[in-house]
Amino acid sequence: MSEPDLYLLGRAGPEEERLKRQIANLAPDSDQQLERVGIRPGERVVDLGCGPGGVLHLLGKRVGPNGSVLGIERDPNFVELARRFVAGHALPQVDVREGDAYATGLPRRSFDGAHMRLVLVNVPRPELIVLEMVSLVRPGGWIASFEADFLGHICDPPLAAWDRLLAAYVAYSAARGIDLNIGRRLHRLFRNAGIEAISVDAVEHVYPPGHDRRPILRDFIDNVRGGLVAEGFIGQAELDADLEALDQHLADPNVLVTSHMFFRLTGRVPEALVIKA
Repeated sequence: MSEPDLYLLGRAGPEEERLKRQIANLAPDSDQQLERVGIRPGERVVDLGCGPGGVLHLLGKRVGPNGSVLGIERDPNFVELARRFVAGHALPQVDVREGDAYATGLPRRSFDGAHMRLVLVNVPRPELIVLEMVSLVRPGGWIASFEADFLGHICDPPLAAWDRLLAAYVAYSAARGIDLNIGRRLHRLFRNAGIEAISVDAVEHVYPPGHDRRPILRDFIDNVRGGLVAEGFIGQAELDADLEALDQHLADPNVLVTSHMFFRLTGRVPEALVIKA
């Protein structure tokens, strides 16, 4: 029997469409991070949890035609979408395979670098994925991780409905062992996994009216609304009323909405890897 899919937001149509939009929305932030990594043409790279495309095109262009990029994705539908995405960008050096980020089954120390974006904020036991990721990279190779932290996600003027919906979503996630503030812990997770030369920066954005990610809190709530109600994190009537209030608030051009805080980490696998207990 296969292990249950632990991804918080599910794999249904709305999440698929959100992830497709995210490819373009976050590309500039990811490209800045990958520029700092200093990926060389010809490198062999793995991307864990690539979704329907993620940063495969950015990695593929950096390794060039003589390098290779392997995207690992659990969901078969997302695997097929990612393959179409790669084909559309004419990147034959990029391959996508179905696999589990917790246990990829790939040879240890077989890649020059490993990348992951917005995976750990959606799953329990993130330290296990970090250890798996690190184990795939050769001594001296690089690591790049991009994670969210709900610390910075606010609206102003404040809205009580926003606060209630966010609190319900945080509680729902925590009940599944998922830390929505994992971005701030990213450096510790990789340091404990033995990574050295760690560098971290953070970026945050203001989402103006009409921006794809301005209603991101509603997108998240819509993905899990059945569980929120069924498990008692919020009542159906309150949920409906709060979502209506949220929609009205976000439609006001005078309301400021910020992104999550995105922490971007890079580091190196030492020649003699020592993992802290």
